Amino acid sequence: MYVLQVSLVMCPREGCFPGLYCTNVLSHPWLSDGCTLVLSSIWGSMQVLLAVNVVSGKVSRISPENSNSSWSVLAVHDNIVLAVSSSPANPPKLKYGCPSRIDTDNDEKTRWRWLDMPIPFMDYSEKVKASLSSIEFNILKIPVKDQEFLLTEGAKQPFEVIFVSSRFSSESESNENAFWEDACNPLIVVLHGGPHSTSLTSFSRTQAFLSSMGYNLLYVNYRGSLGFGEEALQSLPGNVGRQDVADVLNAVDLVIHKGLALPTNIVVLGGSHGGFLSTHLIGQAPDRFVAAAVRNPVCNLSLMVGTTDIPDWCYVEAYGKNGKNVYTEAPSIEDITMFYQCSPIRHISKYARALREKGVEVKVIVFPNDVHSIDRPQSDFESFLNIGLWFKRFLK
Repeated sequence: MYVLQVSLVMCPREGCFPGLYCTNVLSHPWLSDGCTLVLSSIWGSMQVLLAVNVVSGKVSRISPENSNSSWSVLAVHDNIVLAVSSSPANPPKLKYGCPSRIDTDNDEKTRWRWLDMPIPFMDYSEKVKASLSSIEFNILKIPVKDQEFLLTEGAKQPFEVIFVSSRFSSESESNENAFWEDACNPLIVVLHGGPHSTSLTSFSRTQAFLSSMGYNLLYVNYRGSLGFGEEALQSLPGNVGRQDVADVLNAVDLVIHKGLALPTNIVVLGGSHGGFLSTHLIGQAPDRFVAAAVRNPVCNLSLMVGTTDIPDWCYVEAYGKNGKNVYTEAPSIEDITMFYQCSPIRHISKYARALREKGVEVKVIVFPNDVHSIDRPQSDFESFLNIGLWFKRFLK
């Protein structure tokens, strides 16, 4: 039996291994040497394939280093790896990989060759291909501007966003949904949940749908996201509703400065912690977004802690590392006050009703047969169809 030991990376150097962020391991992940396993791991805003030698602890990236796509391992047999690769502009493709050895200054190094595996039944219609051909994406680095927190070196490093753009324009005769009049497509700021997860450069049906409507998308991997080292990850607990809010606003400022968005044509979309963050944003910076859509949001930690099956999450996110020490199944008045101070509800009390009383147009859709993720196919479809049409009403 092997015990996998890979050093914790506190503050990764530019372009270097950021640490292991792997959600699952294959039942048979081993290469032919019997001591090297292949796994998928988050590396910044991408997911890559890694070969990890459990004897030496050596970690090697085996998916192409010049690829901004995200990769997932499907199977390993002998020295053959079957994987899938995709990006916001490219649906999943099967990849066949095998190693070939080369000598570099007498130091043996393993290089991997990857081949496409054509699958006829996964072909797409010409209309879908035309829609996807208009999509481009880039990974942008956002400098950290705020200094109000006691920042570790890793938390001072730039975080990343994925900017997905569509070349649709109002002059395009081939796209009936190209109804935008401004030079910049309207921008949807998309915020992931967790908060300790990551928006990846992988294909998403919902992203492709929103892009086909003529929206640009900005996926913000605020500090606290996986794949950027331990110090950046641990900087968020205890600072939710502040540090993540600052990161999103910094990212929005940068794309406006680069001419990629108009300040009057931006909306925000988030789910779970992304919904928590979205409601914080429209409460703390209501003039920055013309509309918002929040899926399964956490709006009030002080109420959530008494009903959720993860009350410890509330303590860690509110108190930081000390949350593990102060956690109790019977929150004190001080705890409830702390949870309230961290919650969006502090800025807008009883969201939907309060917004309606202020004359704000609000629409609430409930999916009674779903759990937190709202991932039943019918519910997922209805959810994002309504989101796309909702934003269309308010954007120019």
